[in-house]
Amino acid sequence: MKFPGEPFKIKVVEPIEQTTREERDRLIREAGYNVFNLPARSVYVDLLTDSGTSAMSDNQWAGMMLGDESYAGSRNFYHFQESVRSIFGFRNIIPTHQGRMAEYLLFSVVVKEGDQVPNNTHFDTTRANVEHNRAAALDLAIDEAFDPHSEHPFKGNMNVSKLRNLIERVGRERIPLVMLTVTNNSAGGQPVSIANVRAVKSLLDEFGIPLFFDACRFAENCYFIKTREAGYEGKSILEIARELFSYGDGCTMSAKKDALVNIGGFVALNDDRLAEGITTKLILVEGFPTYGGLAGRDLEAIARGLVEVLDEDYLRFRIGQVRYLGELLDKAGVPIVKPIGGHAIYLNAKEFLPHIPQSHYPGQGLVVSLYRDYGIRGVEIGTVMFGTKDSKTGTPIYPKLELVRLAIPRRVYTNTQIDYVAEAIIELYQKRDQIRGLKMVHEAPVLRHFSARFEVI
Repeated sequence: MKFPGEPFKIKVVEPIEQTTREERDRLIREAGYNVFNLPARSVYVDLLTDSGTSAMSDNQWAGMMLGDESYAGSRNFYHFQESVRSIFGFRNIIPTHQGRMAEYLLFSVVVKEGDQVPNNTHFDTTRANVEHNRAAALDLAIDEAFDPHSEHPFKGNMNVSKLRNLIERVGRERIPLVMLTVTNNSAGGQPVSIANVRAVKSLLDEFGIPLFFDACRFAENCYFIKTREAGYEGKSILEIARELFSYGDGCTMSAKKDALVNIGGFVALNDDRLAEGITTKLILVEGFPTYGGLAGRDLEAIARGLVEVLDEDYLRFRIGQVRYLGELLDKAGVPIVKPIGGHAIYLNAKEFLPHIPQSHYPGQGLVVSLYRDYGIRGVEIGTVMFGTKDSKTGTPIYPKLELVRLAIPRRVYTNTQIDYVAEAIIELYQKRDQIRGLKMVHEAPVLRHFSARFEVI
């Protein structure tokens, strides 16, 4: 058997179109060679993100019919609160409409100008929210995280020695909190081990620094702990999750990932005073604390999705489907990040397109070709998303990894469609010399990858 069969059956289907190459060539030119600007109806297999793109279950849809849309004290909020507490264990549960709002609320309350916020690796909105508050977002992942060929089982881990050196160099007062992203999205969807979390927590306890998690893919991380870390093979996903979060002081979460819903998020934490400050800002920008920018029906869907995502049959299939795609590509010689992560396959654009320098955005060029030739939408995670310039000289600073992420939505695509993706990428790799680089002709001051426009060189 190639991988576990689907632990679900299809009840509702959504038709998708197959456009021609000529149509896609016109559309991508009109979009400024940025796949974020494309109409979704023109995409055959959409692997842009796994955020908010999951298929909800019959149980979740049934729960939405029980939506209590009371402004304050909705019964769905209490079910949501119970579900979050039962897994994460934190005292204060604050709903938000999505993960970046949870980040905004947390960092706008705890971070001040000149602070340093370490993470294993910040993702785009996390970094932007830290920097919006004039603080430095620092990536301190272990060295193996930057080696796409390393088979380290927990490449998402934080480098504890580098973290200690940072604390001792800048001082505890300039580090309001430390974050761990589980799984580590920017480094290839790689997990963080319990042993590493313990080591980070032990170090932070020496200095009295809080530990927070970016928990949006926590269940996938816990599955990797169960299957890769000694001593956890006999524990349930719920037991592992409870231990994982017991080492933290709080978390942010985009529920659009491992809560299996299309909208929603939350901040959860133990510090009552900090929770009060966040809640005060929440009321200003999101809504009353028992709905936080969400309808009651959405809170109910999250409450149920958090339970469903802990099912090991689901996780075995979910991670097995991603692994299946990765193994097809690896067997054909397509350069990918190893080991294969939890929610996505990451193409190594530097090795896929060695003839295109980073200054010409090889990852973006690969994304464009994949859409134009095959109707598949991925996303660049490289120089477009994370490239910067030296503040004094203006010299470009390129990220160590130049990747294209193919994020697989949960419970959405069949294995036949995964085969199509693999065949398309393998065929594109065989004609990779035809792919050309790009130049950026428009960019926004922050999160430029969402709206940048390009021209073909």
